[in-house]
Amino acid sequence: MPLSVGTKAPEFTLKTKTAEGPKDVKLSDTVGKKNTVLLFFPLAFTGVCTQEMCDVSKGLNEYAKLNAQVYGVSVDSPFAQEAWAQKESIKIPLLSDLNKKTAESYGVLLPDLIGLGSVSARAAFVIDKKGVIQYSEQTPTPKDLPNFAAIKSALEKIK
Repeated sequence: MPLSVGTKAPEFTLKTKTAEGPKDVKLSDTVGKKNTVLLFFPLAFTGVCTQEMCDVSKGLNEYAKLNAQVYGVSVDSPFAQEAWAQKESIKIPLLSDLNKKTAESYGVLLPDLIGLGSVSARAAFVIDKKGVIQYSEQTPTPKDLPNFAAIKSALEKIK
């Protein structure tokens, strides 16, 4: 089960790929400055995940107006995520949870997806500037997208 609203968001340190190479990203990088949206997704280069990340990338200005930093999180390597981001013009930072500890700490690690092993569920968290979860959702299946209207509504309330 995903962590619930009102819970202190677990700190994480995940890798993202930049032009300079892999870089660490921590939740504490945004706490105190911006709200954070974490979008967990199962796997890069898959249809629904591509749709989700491309749609969010197109609407990044809306999240910026709501004082939010958006991250996509999957169990893929940062190198696979970077190749996928370049191929699909994904603009949000993608964070690699290769060891699956962050998905596990947020309660959204699926034990097995179609025989591929454990991956993160499709889930969304809105974390306020104090590091407290203000919105939590795990979709019924990996094929379902998060409720983006509810995510934006939660951000409106804490802007």
